[in-house]
Amino acid sequence: MSGEGARGGPQIYICNTDGSNWVRLTDNNYGDWYPKWSPDGKKIVFNSTRDGNAEIYVMNADGSNQTRLTNNSTDDTFPSWSPDGSKIVFTSARDGNEQIYIMNADGSNQTRITKNDKDDGVPAWSPDGGKIAFQSNREGNPEIFVMNADGTNQTRLTFSPKTDIFPAWSPDGKKIAFQSDYDGNFEIYVMNADGTSQTRITNNTGEDKFPAWSPDGSKIAFDSTRDCAKGEDEMYIMNADGSNQIRISKGDCVDTGVPSWR
Repeated sequence: MSGEGARGGPQIYICNTDGSNWVRLTDNNYGDWYPKWSPDGKKIVFNSTRDGNAEIYVMNADGSNQTRLTNNSTDDTFPSWSPDGSKIVFTSARDGNEQIYIMNADGSNQTRITKNDKDDGVPAWSPDGGKIAFQSNREGNPEIFVMNADGTNQTRLTFSPKTDIFPAWSPDGKKIAFQSDYDGNFEIYVMNADGTSQTRITNNTGEDKFPAWSPDGSKIAFDSTRDCAKGEDEMYIMNADGSNQIRISKGDCVDTGVPSWR
C-alpha cells in the first residue's frame, strides 16, 4: 500500500491484513505509490516521481534493489503484472494522450496496445492472462472496458452516465470490482466479468475507492474517506459481498491509500 511519508510524499508500506506490523519500504523526498505485488510475492512494482515525472519502478519485497523500468518525459503509471510475472501492463502518455502499453518485467520491449485519441488507463490483467480490463473515456465519461491481452476485441462493460474507474479482477476471473460515482459519491461496485449484475457493495457519505481482492477472493481491501473530516484516505477490509467493513489502518487520517494484497 502507499501512505503519507515523513517527508511529505506518499511512500510504500506493507502490513499484516489485520493492520498490524507496518513496515516502510521506500524513503525519499518525492512520491512512491500504486504498489502491486508480483504473482510470486517476491517483487513489488510501483510508481515514483523521484527522478522527475512519474515512472515505473520495481523492487524486492523487502524494499531492496529499487530499479527504474521506464524512462520518458511524460508519465508512466498504474502498472499491473501478468499472471505469470513475465510482463507488466501500464499507462503512458508518451505518444500524446494516455494509452495502454505492455513491457517485459525487466522493462524491455515496451509496446503500445491501445490506439485512440482519448484516454485509456489503469489496466488490470485477468487471472488467466487472456484479458486486460481498463478504464477509458473514448465514448464520453470514463467507463470500464475489457480487451484481449494483445489489445484486440476492446469491449465496453459499463454504461454509467458518470464515472466508472479502477477495475480489479477477482482471483477466479469471474468478477470485476470497480469504483463508481453512479449514485453520488464514489462507492465500490462488483460485476460479472461480462459486465452483467453490477452491484453496489459500499454505501456511506465518504468516498470508497481502489478495490483490491484477497488472494482467495473472499475479501476486498479498499480506501475510504468516511472517517476523515478533510477527505484523507484510510484503509478498510470487507467481505466480498460488502459485509463486515473494518478499518485496518491506524493512522490519524494521514492519507493511507491504494492497497495491494499478497
